[in-house]
Amino acid sequence: KMSLKVQTSNITNKNDPKSINSRVFIGNLNTAVVKKSDVETIFSKYGRVVGCSVHKGYAFVQYSNERHARAAVLGENGRVLAGQTL
Repeated sequence: KMSLKVQTSNITNKNDPKSINSRVFIGNLNTAVVKKSDVETIFSKYGRVVGCSVHKGYAFVQYSNERHARAAVLGENGRVLAGQTL
């Protein structure tokens, strides 16, 4: 069985307007438990994740377009993950 691991970039801080509008901030993230790969798995169901950066207590996910970012916010806002409400 073969599997393809798509490497996402760590870059989520580009300042062009298109990038900003397709970036999602994930606050109150339990980063002691939740890893970058978990964030990518959860948020990739809304569209193509081109970047993901995880910091202490929060993360950013960069999508290829704004529609995917909006869908992710609608779908995940208020979700309880690892005991904390996003």
